[in-house]
Amino acid sequence: MSKNEFSLAFNEVLEEKQLSKEIILGAIESAMVSAYRRAVNASTAQHVEAKIDPETGKVSVFAEKEVVESVIEPKTEVLLEEARKVKPDAQLGDMVIVETTPADFGRVAAQTARQVIQQRIREAERSNQMQYFERQVGEIVSGIVQATNAQATTVGLDMKAEGILPGNQRIPGERFKVHDRVRAVVLEVKDGSRGPQIILSRAHRNFLRRLLENEVPEIYHGVVEIRAISREPGARAKVAVSATQAGVDPVGACVGVKGVRIQAIVKELHDEKIDIIQWDPDPVVYISKAISPARVSGVYLSEAEGNKTATVVVGEDQLSLAIGRDGQNARLAAKLTGWRIDIKSLAEAAGDAIQKLRSDAELAALLPAVVETIPAIEEILAKKAENRPVTPEEYAQLGQFVDRVERRTIQIKEDAARAVEEKFAGARAEVPTAAFGMPLEQVGLKEHVFNILVEAGFDTVGALMMAMKMDANKVLGLPGIGPKAMQNIEEALAAITFPEPPPAEPVAEPAAEAESQLTAEAAPIEPVAEKQEPFKKEAKKVVEEEEDENAKDGVSLDELFKMKPEIFQTAGSDEEESGDKKKGKKGKKKSVELVLDEERGEVVGRKKHKRGDNDLDEEW
Repeated sequence: MSKNEFSLAFNEVLEEKQLSKEIILGAIESAMVSAYRRAVNASTAQHVEAKIDPETGKVSVFAEKEVVESVIEPKTEVLLEEARKVKPDAQLGDMVIVETTPADFGRVAAQTARQVIQQRIREAERSNQMQYFERQVGEIVSGIVQATNAQATTVGLDMKAEGILPGNQRIPGERFKVHDRVRAVVLEVKDGSRGPQIILSRAHRNFLRRLLENEVPEIYHGVVEIRAISREPGARAKVAVSATQAGVDPVGACVGVKGVRIQAIVKELHDEKIDIIQWDPDPVVYISKAISPARVSGVYLSEAEGNKTATVVVGEDQLSLAIGRDGQNARLAAKLTGWRIDIKSLAEAAGDAIQKLRSDAELAALLPAVVETIPAIEEILAKKAENRPVTPEEYAQLGQFVDRVERRTIQIKEDAARAVEEKFAGARAEVPTAAFGMPLEQVGLKEHVFNILVEAGFDTVGALMMAMKMDANKVLGLPGIGPKAMQNIEEALAAITFPEPPPAEPVAEPAAEAESQLTAEAAPIEPVAEKQEPFKKEAKKVVEEEEDENAKDGVSLDELFKMKPEIFQTAGSDEEESGDKKKGKKGKKKSVELVLDEERGEVVGRKKHKRGDNDLDEEW
């Protein structure tokens, strides 16, 4: 093969396979090494490498051989003269890599290497496809339908890859024909034996998210943010959006002028209805908008026992619109908001409110004015039941009645939850921390009582003490626990003694006391001249009296550490101002400062010598 023929063929393979030059050359060279080993029956332990000239296509094979005086086995041995042509300082016994290309190797290599080269190219193609589509997970790709049936549709993608669009990931009702162009989001990429398995989806909510990003520049650039998406493919979807910049209408940006942006997405999704609503941090407002296009009279939230339930009250004419066909609108709103939504008509909610007032004496006592209106409300409901006309004013009266009862109910629940939390906090403060680390077997309980408590989940003394303080009747209500067992529990808990926590301020160590004072009064120690000015004279006088009294008999450490740290610092700053005029007897009066010595772990006093700007501290 001439130079030009090989270059043309080589470049054609590169272009066709969309692979790098190094990958193809590496595959060919690896194939030549395999062909050489097979041709001369070389051992796999022998180092063999091949080089190919990309311009001419000439192949050279190099093998590692031992330098000998006379060659017995040409595959593994080479004469000293031949070795020194490659390595001038070669000696007998050395291992040298020399060229050993067989005479007719070109023809043999062409026959032997074709299959290996094709295999390596296929592996390189698969690796490239895998890496490329792993980066495309969650993104929209476009392809041509190659085959389709009820179970799945095969789509030809870039880089000669094939994607699978399963039947359950298609939009219900859509049909594809061969050579149709389709768009889908890459759902998953798996490594299969015959190349990467690329699973596509048109029913996933991320497909709608990416379509919105493509059609709405504000979403792509982050000016408008998609907060939540709930979707039933082919039928209806709800999208909650919010603006990250003031003055931007997120709903208007998604809909576009005359709905041009949203219509392009609806067409792609085969006329799937899309509701764009504005997200709101207030759950009441958010749920009201999520129920759209129905108008909401009131939303009442309940988060009892971790169940987030929203009761939505709507007018009679809005009830079917709020629920939607087969409950679709309510279902999508619940998915969008994360709340369980219970939709009621105004008349139904008023009937429930009357029932609540009659069954809950506490609620009725709190709302005497509302209770008085019950006959009027019942009369309106009777008119409604008899299909007699109800005026707008009467509907407004129903709405006010329901609103007052529901709001008061919610308030009572919140107060009760708050009372339980306060009771728990009070009980927790009374139970020592050590009790939660003490196993229950350390308490003198009878064996059958101990077994019942352990089965009920009380594994520590602290847990049992908390249960007794919160509600002893719950413990009494356990199967097998009676008055005698309760007496045994109470006596056992009363007999427990817990180790006293170490005192925060030990009296025996004055240094520790001073350290605690220094820590507790760290804030006022900072020298703020304006705030401490009124106290300077008094503090100075105290220090002078102390030094005068102790000049003869020495300084008492107990009295010294009882002084407040700011006394020393204020006196010291005063002393620096007054200079030599205010010195005590013997001229030994110095500014004193308490400092925490980290190495010794205690507080020491230091004298501050006034030597210009840099004071040298002397420990005493």
